[in-house]
Amino acid sequence: MKSEHRHELKTNELAEWLSNLPQWTKENLTTIIVISAVIVAAAAFYVRYRYSKSAVAEEQLEFTNLLNQLSASKMQVLNAQAQGRDLSFILLQPANSLGNFAQNAKSDQMAALALIKRAEALRTELHYRPGTVSEQDLTAQINQAKAAYTQAIQTRLQGTSNPSLMAAAEFGLGLCEEELGNFEKAQQIYQLIAANPDFEGTVAVAAAKYRLETMADYKQKVIFKPAPAPPVASEPTIQIKPVDANLPSASSLLPSKTEGIATEPTIQIKPVDANLPK
Repeated sequence: MKSEHRHELKTNELAEWLSNLPQWTKENLTTIIVISAVIVAAAAFYVRYRYSKSAVAEEQLEFTNLLNQLSASKMQVLNAQAQGRDLSFILLQPANSLGNFAQNAKSDQMAALALIKRAEALRTELHYRPGTVSEQDLTAQINQAKAAYTQAIQTRLQGTSNPSLMAAAEFGLGLCEEELGNFEKAQQIYQLIAANPDFEGTVAVAAAKYRLETMADYKQKVIFKPAPAPPVASEPTIQIKPVDANLPSASSLLPSKTEGIATEPTIQIKPVDANLPK
């Protein structure tokens, strides 16, 4: 069959199909609608899945950067302390960034961990201050840390199956109460953590039990003794003994059996007649 003839047949078939298309569409309208809806839904699901996966990856990267920033800030503060400088305030920046991240995070677990890390940064800033922290600053900042722990528990961890994060947030609340001097309330929190079967095997349980055993030591106010004063430099002194202390002993002046006492030379004069000739 020649190519011209084949082309003519295909053209006739296409024309016939197009002429019958309205009738076929009318007869299969329901099927067409269903198939079209399935295709649109599949396309929308694919686009959403790709976008969600990309958003989660970006969120994880941002959270990792914030944790690295917090760790680097701690090292910077410690290095500055070794040089006699106070840079503890720089910990407040990653603390605030972690709080902002938690507000917009899509993942509840990442948001809860960000809130826990924010609370830890706020508490650490107080501990890293070289001077005395006023009661007003202590109360205000610890209350901010308590709010972060509470938000993690009530808004991000409710209904989730992550006992490690839940126990860590509860333990943080206990530490806050200790730092505020509410030891009885802190003890109650630690007891609830240790007795909760859902928290069994978590790090917070072991830490809570340890705090219960040693809390009596933390209740006592520690008073440090003043550092000893450095010795005062003074001029060297020479102790002079009495004069006779350096003199030889009397026994050393006596002659020994083998040694004589040195005396002035003596001249022996013989009698005069001794030199006379006989």
